[in-house]
Order: sequence, then C-alpha cells, then structure tokens
Amino acid sequence: MKLLLTAAGISNPSIHSALVDLLGKPIAEASALFVPTAIYAIPGGADIARRMIRGSIGDPFCEMGWKSLGVLELTALPSIKQELWVPMLQETDALLVGGGDCQYLTYWMQQSGLADLLPSLLHKTVYVGLSAGSMVMTRFGTTYGSHTLPTESDKSLGLLDFAIHPHLDHEWFPKNSLTNLEKLAATIPVPSYLIDDHTAIKVTDGTVEVVSEGHWKLFTP
Repeated sequence: MKLLLTAAGISNPSIHSALVDLLGKPIAEASALFVPTAIYAIPGGADIARRMIRGSIGDPFCEMGWKSLGVLELTALPSIKQELWVPMLQETDALLVGGGDCQYLTYWMQQSGLADLLPSLLHKTVYVGLSAGSMVMTRFGTTYGSHTLPTESDKSLGLLDFAIHPHLDHEWFPKNSLTNLEKLAATIPVPSYLIDDHTAIKVTDGTVEVVSEGHWKLFTP
C-alpha cells in the first residue's frame, strides 16, 4: 500500500517530495481523482468542495498541476454500473480524498464498494488523504453529527493499526491543543500520531514514516 496521510494537504516542500516519491513520477505527469464526499456533511460543504477543486482554499491539493483531475463522488456510485468507474479508478495515479465528516465518508466508502477495492487498488494508486480523508484509513474517526446515519455506523475503515489526530494546535480548532489530543489518544488502544498542518504520515508497504516541517508527537497508550 502507498499512502500519504496529511492534515491539510501538500503544505510544504517535504510533503510534496514525499508525494512525488510515492508516485514515482512528477505531478505534471500523474493523473488524479478527487473524492469530495466527506465535505458535504459539514456546514457549507458544497461551497468548500467547489473551492477545493479550484484551489482557492487551504493548502495545495487538487490544483497542483496534475496531468488530469477528475471528481469521484461516492454517493453516486451505488446507482452506476461498476464498469463505468472502476476502470477509471484503477488507471489513476493518485486518489485524493478530502476532509469533512469521517463517519459519513466511511459509510459511503462502504456503500459504494470503494472500501473493498482499496487493498488491491493501493498497490499501484497512491492514496492521498486530507484530515478526515486520512483518518478514515486508520483505527479512529470522528463525526460532526451533521448527517442522518445511524450512530453505530463505523467511523473509520481500520486498514492501518494506528490513529491520526490532525490540526494539532491549530487556531481554528481550539480543542486541538497537545494536552487535549493526548487525553483523547489515551482512550484509544493503538498508537496515535498527533500532527499539525505541516506534517504527514507516509506509509509504504507497511513502513510508516513521519514527514514534517512542523511539529508532531507519537502517543503510545
């Protein structure tokens, strides 16, 4: 598996270099598909999705000079024949999964069939997560509660045996102080990476590497 799990996107040269290394080619020669689904379950989500695609909000993610960029909307996939979207997914170089509500994203990954495809898909395709798009692959996820899914719905896929807590000490998230995130991490029975917006977790066939120009902490319960 090849994954680059970020808090905020491709926010600095170190994370950019890690992405190019996983792709094995320059970004200008790579194709990408953007999954905006998680964003819709937060206030103003539709407009945020538009701005992310245009590259007018946050750190670089969609608008990075990809050779081609498409949108893969998970909520549409259950009603579409798989031969229309699975080959396209298998041929893409990078799957860009945006942030938002982790529980909502998990649900639609499962309902669409993408969750079942990921283990085989990620031998070739690079999974690039942003916030909830990163957390969904781990053993911990969160929810904004802005949807109507059953409360017992899975909050993550659990494909990786650790947790990620993004936006460490971010001014927009006053509850994400180091002290508060350590308290949260202490309730989870797996190691937790507490990462700021200039840090990412690079996973290559089970090898985990922290890529950072900011600050982070590994908390082991």
